[in-house]
Amino acid sequence: MSFVVFVIFSIMPIISQASAHSMFNSAEEFVGGYRVQIATLPEFPQIGEKSQLLLRITDGDFAEVDRFTMGARVFYNEQQILAFTPASYEGAHWETDFVFETPGIHIVKIDLYDMPGTSGVITYTFNISTQSPFGYIFIIAIAVGSMTFVGVMSYIYLPKLFRSRAKP
Repeated sequence: MSFVVFVIFSIMPIISQASAHSMFNSAEEFVGGYRVQIATLPEFPQIGEKSQLLLRITDGDFAEVDRFTMGARVFYNEQQILAFTPASYEGAHWETDFVFETPGIHIVKIDLYDMPGTSGVITYTFNISTQSPFGYIFIIAIAVGSMTFVGVMSYIYLPKLFRSRAKP
């Protein structure tokens, strides 16, 4: 047992980079030399409650842009339910409040206008999902699976541990 712990701690310095988990409702896409990232806050938007759409725009070298002109359209079941008229924004970030009225997949199309080095409109398409009953089932299944694993490991190893401590 101590050998395994020694090996694990010996290997740890080899791991030099770690990445945070990307949010469930986040995505990024490269088109026309630019990268657009989108996410929702909270990670699982609830129906009828205020959420935020968060957007970040960088160039191909991951440097944030200074300014951009953007419009956005939101679709549900192939029907446009909302449009943000094109406007100019300072900095590389845009956020807006949004209330999802129906459960399911919403398509968000981001249109960038007049970006340096490009001609015309660049359109990015993203899927945003709202919390559905399946989300709760998924979370419960993971919790039950984790508790089962802990129970099985306890059943296997705790008696051995108690027996080894009881011996003089």
